[in-house]
Amino acid sequence: MTSAGKRSYTLAELAEHVGGEVQGDGQVQLSGVGTLSGASCQQISFLTNTKYKPQLADTGAGAVILHEKMRNDSPVPALVHGNPHAAFAYIAQLFDTTPAVASGIASSAVIASSASVGADVSLGHNVIIEDNAVLGDNVVIGANTVIGKGAHIGADTTIYPNVTIYHDVNIGKRVTIHSQTVIGASGFGYANDKGVWIPIPQTGSVQIGDDSQIGASSSIDRGAMEDTLIGKNVIVDNQVQIGHNCVVGDHSCICGATGIAGSVNIGKYVIIGGGVGINGHITITDNVQVTGYTMIVQDITEPGLYSSGQPAMKNLDWRKNTVRLNQIGSLFDRVKTLEKSAAKDT
Repeated sequence: MTSAGKRSYTLAELAEHVGGEVQGDGQVQLSGVGTLSGASCQQISFLTNTKYKPQLADTGAGAVILHEKMRNDSPVPALVHGNPHAAFAYIAQLFDTTPAVASGIASSAVIASSASVGADVSLGHNVIIEDNAVLGDNVVIGANTVIGKGAHIGADTTIYPNVTIYHDVNIGKRVTIHSQTVIGASGFGYANDKGVWIPIPQTGSVQIGDDSQIGASSSIDRGAMEDTLIGKNVIVDNQVQIGHNCVVGDHSCICGATGIAGSVNIGKYVIIGGGVGINGHITITDNVQVTGYTMIVQDITEPGLYSSGQPAMKNLDWRKNTVRLNQIGSLFDRVKTLEKSAAKDT
């Protein structure tokens, strides 16, 4: 055991844990993870991005996780694996020092008499479980979180402090929801009557599939009449807005500050970069990747990589390009005129 109280592992034990191959001394003891440039001799690091390969030669790490193609470049014992990043993730879980969200049921927690609470549930201070809510076994809920009427929380799910789960929301097993997130608030549905906005009751709900992760300060709106659906093993970053009646397919990823309007249908294995904006009633097929700050205004029907955000440049260059862009219309007209003149001459 280390001074932090977590177990130390040999490199051979870690390799067996992730199904990798040991190169060098398999008995080196490791008790944590670190970066190539900052790791100590008791930590294990990894390398997947060739940008950081120069740091490998001088690393102080006790061992490094590498792909087969880089095995001969390591100056320290190595764990050779077909997917070094995934192997690192599994190993990092062994050394995780994140404190428990809650332990036991706090005396200040309020549980409605009609609620159903499974075995070994932990509730932090001031948690509120409303009427007819259902908590599965081993659910952990942090302080000040509210679980609304009729909501269902699947077994082994962890909800961090200050989360609000509205009524009738259904959350699957082994889901993690981080602080300040709101699941099931009313979707943005209004009708206009002579300039006055009339709210439309949002009578659907939200369903979140097993093994999904929802980041901090994100919002997933309930459906207008049918449910908003988040699939299995979906990862949603911080400060993401998912509008009412959206569907997000299994194993998709939505990065931070992305805004998704209502009734968007996102397929499986879709990766959406940070700051993306998606117009309402759009369909995105499976296996699409969207780079950061892209604006999607029409359906994407073919898998592949899509972009529209403009990378940063010097202000002077940006101003010149903006002027040229505004001149495209007149330039187009001049070219058409020249083409017509050339055609007459021939």
